[in-house]
Amino acid sequence: MQNTIEIKHLSREEKLMVMEAIWEDLLNEDEPVKSPDWHKKALQKTEDGYCSGQEKILDWQDVKKELRKRFE
Repeated sequence: MQNTIEIKHLSREEKLMVMEAIWEDLLNEDEPVKSPDWHKKALQKTEDGYCSGQEKILDWQDVKKELRKRFE
């Protein structure tokens, strides 16, 4: 790749701006991004678990709090 960017020298804000620009460019492509087969299988497994009562929906704010407690 000729236009290599040394991302380690970018600030966090600059990195986020680059990510947003790349994402925007991908969204504007004519050909949609295909979801890989493993992802479809994982989503189906989660849906099956939810429908059978083995999985439950959690509030994202509560999950973040719990994860922060675990990794402090």
